[in-house]
Amino acid sequence: MAERLSRGESTSEAILQAAYRLFIQNGYHGTSMRQIAQAANLAVASIYNHFQNKEQIFVAVLERYHPIFEILPRLAQMQAPDIPDFVHRAAQFIAAHLDQRHDFLNLFFIELVEFRAAHIPRLLEKNEPMLTAFIQNFVARNSNLRPFAPFVLARAFLGMFFAYYVTRFIAGNNPTLGGDAHVLDDFVDIFLHGILAEEKSA
Repeated sequence: MAERLSRGESTSEAILQAAYRLFIQNGYHGTSMRQIAQAANLAVASIYNHFQNKEQIFVAVLERYHPIFEILPRLAQMQAPDIPDFVHRAAQFIAAHLDQRHDFLNLFFIELVEFRAAHIPRLLEKNEPMLTAFIQNFVARNSNLRPFAPFVLARAFLGMFFAYYVTRFIAGNNPTLGGDAHVLDDFVDIFLHGILAEEKSA
C-alpha cells in the first residue's frame, strides 16, 4: 500500500505538479510564483514555506520529471550479446521511452537555453552510480573497443541519440530528409562504424 503523504509533503507535491505544468507551457521565465501559487490553490507566501525561490522549484521539477532517472537504471541492466546489439537496443529503448514523454524537449531546452545547462552537473552527480553502471555494462560487451575514456564513449552515444531525437522533429516523415522509420538504425550504424566505407583490398 502506498505511503500516505503528510500535509507538508502533499503541499510540496501540489507545488511541483503545478510548476511542472506551467514550466512546460510557458517556460521558466514566463512562469511567475503567483501563477504557481494559483495553480496549486495556495497563497504565494505558502510556497516559501517549502521552497526558497522559483529556481529551487525548477530544480526540484527537473529532478522529479527528467527521464534520465527512469532511463539510466534500465540501461544499466540491459542485456545484449555484444556492443552493436547493446547500442541498438539502448537507442530503441530510449526512443520508445521519450515517445511517451512529450514534455522532455520542453524541459531539456528550458535547462539548456534559460539556464545554460547550469543544473546538468547536479543531475549527473545524483545519477553517477547509475551512469557508471551503464558505462560498465556498455564496455563489458566487447574488448575490441578503441581506447577512448568510458565517459567519452557514453557522451558520444548520448550525443548521437539526441542528434537523432531533435532532428527527427525537423525531418518529420519526409524520407528525403531522413524521416523514415529506420533512420535510428542508420544513426546507430554511423556511431558504431563511422561514415567511411571500408576500402576494398586490392
